[in-house]
Amino acid sequence: MDSSGVASDRQDRLDRCEERIGYVFNDRAFLESALTHASGAEHRLASNERMEFLGDAILGAVVCERLYRMFPEFLEGELTRLKSIVVSRETCAKVSGAMAFDEFLILGKGMTTHPTIPPSVLAAVLESLIAAVFLDGGADAAKAFILRCMDPEIELAAAGEMGMNYKSQLQQLAQREHGVTPNYRLLDQTGPDHSKCFHIAAEIGDRRFAPAWGKSKKEAEQKAAANALANMNGNEPVFDSETI
Repeated sequence: MDSSGVASDRQDRLDRCEERIGYVFNDRAFLESALTHASGAEHRLASNERMEFLGDAILGAVVCERLYRMFPEFLEGELTRLKSIVVSRETCAKVSGAMAFDEFLILGKGMTTHPTIPPSVLAAVLESLIAAVFLDGGADAAKAFILRCMDPEIELAAAGEMGMNYKSQLQQLAQREHGVTPNYRLLDQTGPDHSKCFHIAAEIGDRRFAPAWGKSKKEAEQKAAANALANMNGNEPVFDSETI
């Protein structure tokens, strides 16, 4: 391929990357730097390693704020455990792989012979892209990108690692403030027997809180309890009440 063909191919790659992340760069040099692995750079300072450093810090700050606002009943230790899951290299690599960022990486010949991209490289490119969006478009643009990627991971981490706390916390709060135990009402269920989804709302006395969907009754009850805790603290529901 001649030089004009190489340039055209690279521009097409950047176009597709912008479309994938939902952000159009004012200065594409930031995007190109974020996608350049050390193996494909002329020297280490031209790689995405410095951006990875910055993106990691921005990711941590945004996720911390999100967790703080989403889970007003969680103590510091619980928030810290959730954060460690969401910003982990494993989660970053998972998100990066799901969005197929490896399609856009600029790699050296040694890396292109590998059948798969190492998880550490996938995680690094996500953090580098966060930094690129931040440097090009500012904090709000970077925050929007991060939450688009990480909100589903926050929900998964909360429902899994911390989910067992929702119902117990709601029960303690309801008994302490109202002298009653919460009930969980099944509002709807969809799907075939082997793959049902359940729509459940938590109730305290005559008050029904925002419902939530789950792939099991247990998961839906945990999410419904989280929504109830948020509602009781004057916040928006944690989990979507309408969609599965």
